Amino acid sequence: MTSSDEASEPLVHIKNFKMDFGDKTVIRDLSFDVRAGETFGFLGSNGSGKTTTLRALLGIHRPTGGVLHIGGRNFEPRDGSRLGYLPEERGLYKKEKVLDVMVYFGRLKGLAKTHARAWSLNYLERVGLTDKAAVRLDKLSSGQQQKIQLGVTIMNNPELLILDEPTKGFDPVNRRLLMDIIEENKEAGATVIMVTHQMEEVERLCDRVILLKDGVSRAYGTVEEVQEQFGGTTYRVAYKGTLPRSRLYDLIHEGNGHAELSPRPGADEATVLEELVRAGVAVRSFTTARVSLDEIFVQVYGEQHEIAEV
Repeated sequence: MTSSDEASEPLVHIKNFKMDFGDKTVIRDLSFDVRAGETFGFLGSNGSGKTTTLRALLGIHRPTGGVLHIGGRNFEPRDGSRLGYLPEERGLYKKEKVLDVMVYFGRLKGLAKTHARAWSLNYLERVGLTDKAAVRLDKLSSGQQQKIQLGVTIMNNPELLILDEPTKGFDPVNRRLLMDIIEENKEAGATVIMVTHQMEEVERLCDRVILLKDGVSRAYGTVEEVQEQFGGTTYRVAYKGTLPRSRLYDLIHEGNGHAELSPRPGADEATVLEELVRAGVAVRSFTTARVSLDEIFVQVYGEQHEIAEV
């Protein structure tokens, strides 16, 4: 982002957002911005408050307190033509034919019928579903239905794309295809908010991220800033022998002759490697890397696996 971008008004502005359901507070004083043209990763375990925040931003929930703005004001239904929202719960007419459904949603988004039809046929060819145009949606696999849902979401070239688990249930080939399509929309000028548990997608696509836990922000910034906040650099070691405990590093994990070490303040590659060799460890390889978002996710959320999302 350039300095002029950073100085511009954010497209999405959330300030001191609080959300209560009865006597339960699920969002506590949440604040963050999404800048125009960036891809923003909205991360958190199940139950952390991601979906609640998105629904409040879109006017589905009335916030208990705070400001939630898109383009400098509260979202209104007439703004829908500028928005593409892919919810976690899909909402297509499954008894209707694929092409008919896509054209219908295109008309709702303001496209002429001929334009909606031509766009839909081109998209179906792109995602390998040309032969499904006249098939009812409920005859498609869940992954195929997901492709149709994404097409409906992006067909009006929205200014803001909000994608809740866009590649959920996809195999690696289809996940890459969908990520390419999302990236193309960003390059065409769209701002993207992406909810996902696929950290490699975040590292590839996202300019900045927020990590939400129990309705509170636990990390916020660029991917690199968040990595620095949680240790920044790690050393990956392949070895034979026994790793010594040391004041130079913390052991993140080890097993099968491989380990990941987090250097403590003042330690560097040379001193850590020297200590390992002095301790009799046969080092086969020693590489430096940034702590991954997967590792940060585990640090923040542990092994939480709640069922309900709020």
